[in-house]
Amino acid sequence: MKFQHKQSAKGNWRRLTFFQQMANVGSEVERALLWLEKGNNEYSQKAFERALELLDLTICFNDKRTRFKELTRLRETMVDYFLGDNYFHSTIKLWRKYFFAFNWAARINK
Repeated sequence: MKFQHKQSAKGNWRRLTFFQQMANVGSEVERALLWLEKGNNEYSQKAFERALELLDLTICFNDKRTRFKELTRLRETMVDYFLGDNYFHSTIKLWRKYFFAFNWAARINK
């Protein structure tokens, strides 16, 4: 597998807190949403793929199995929103609200 975030895939991702990891995922999701709003589907798709890669690293390096269900459901809903039929009826506002909490938590827990 070819990683876009090579250093993170080598293990640097594990050094970040869970909140920092999720804030980084959220940053890529935000980029995907912004490009989607601007009508640039190609850039949106690339940002989504980076977000998915970071989320997969988070799932892979997650030591607390209690988060596994939420993270895998998050992955499912992200794929549904960006690639599927939006079965879960996600919205841009919902995505921003979900990831904002992680950005906030990452900043106060430095």
